[in-house]
Formats: sequence, C-alpha cells, structure tokens
Amino acid sequence: MNLQARIEDVHHRIEAACRRSGRSPEDINVIAVTKYVSLEATREALDHGLTQVGENRWQDAKEKWEALGDRGDWHFIGHLQTNKVKDIIGKFAYIHSLDRASLAKELEKEAAKRDLFVKCFIQVNVSGEESKYGLPPEELESFAKDLKQYPHLQIVGLMTMAPLEAEAEATRPVFRKLRELRDALNAERILPEPLRHLSMGMSGDFEVAIEEGATWVRLGTVLVGKS
Repeated sequence: MNLQARIEDVHHRIEAACRRSGRSPEDINVIAVTKYVSLEATREALDHGLTQVGENRWQDAKEKWEALGDRGDWHFIGHLQTNKVKDIIGKFAYIHSLDRASLAKELEKEAAKRDLFVKCFIQVNVSGEESKYGLPPEELESFAKDLKQYPHLQIVGLMTMAPLEAEAEATRPVFRKLRELRDALNAERILPEPLRHLSMGMSGDFEVAIEEGATWVRLGTVLVGKS
C-alpha cells in the first residue's frame, strides 16, 4: 500500500476499535513514528496531514527536525538521556518517557532557563520486562508526588510499551493496567490537573490499546512504513 492507503486503513481500524469500545475516533491522536524512515518520507507524511511526528533519538531526528520542525508537533518517544535534554528542549512538544527523578530535574532546569513548559507523560513499565524503561507501577504514586516541585513540567498522562506478542489480544492486560493506574492517580488528586491521556499502542497492538483507553497511539511501520 502507498501512504494514502495506509492512512485510510489505519483510520478505518481506529473507527472500528472505537465502535467496539463505545468511544469516539475524535478522542484518538495518531503519532506518525518516523524513526525508521528518511527525511523525504517524513516530509511526505507531513504533506499527507500527519502532523504529529514521533522520534526516539535526537541524533536521528536532528536532520528531520531542522528541515521540518515548524510543520507539526514533535513527540520524543524514546529513552531520554539527561545529557540530551538541552538538545531537545523547546523542539519537542511532548516528552513521552519521563521515568526518573534525575530526568525530571534536568527537564525542569532547562525549561526554566527558557521560560517554557514541557508536556510530559510518565513512562511506566507495566509489563516488568527488564529490556524496557519506565517506572515500576508501585513507584508511580510517590514519583508523581515528587513532580509537584517542578512547575515547568506539565504532566498530561501515562505511557507504556507492551511486550511484543504474536497475538495483539495478549497485550490487553498491560493496557488495562495503565488505564487503572491513571484513574487511581486521578482519584487521589496527586497532581495539580487530572491526567487525561494514555500513550500506548503501536503498529501491532494499537486497536487493543484503543479499546482499553489509549488517547495517543504511536504508529510506525503500519502507517509510514520503513525506508
């Protein structure tokens, strides 16, 4: 399929997942993950109206952002090293991988210098896989409480990555748990504003994630392909 056909296919699949779960497609935001594609393929995605762009590493995103950064909202979705914060601050509208105190402190420092606010998702390692980054679920509440000391960080939701499963249905407990964690935080009113968003679901499992409450899905191969 070409890009337009993939976009239409993804939209149809999102609509179907929303019908199954009683949700509105308007509540689902799609991030086009361009980490595996070229500058030209990223430009094509933007030309086709995919204005939410996701990248994992500044080294790989730099050329694309410098050429196209004013054409959409950019999301940093990979593990963020503290020494890279100064490179990405002010360029990415959202950070999806806030998972430790040292990173929160560095983001706050650099955001305060520039007098800007950074929208962040707390990354939670719901599956417990050693290969994945993120907070253990049992540390989420205390971490969220600590974030109140950083006024330049706007915590908008939670993020997780499910295990790579042969059957998408097997990821459902992970996505359901993240939703429950968000709802528990909101019930306790730990943060100044309720968390609205769940960043979860990728090419192989985004429909299940939507059924379990995802508001942002991160789609690479199924949407923009590889090049």
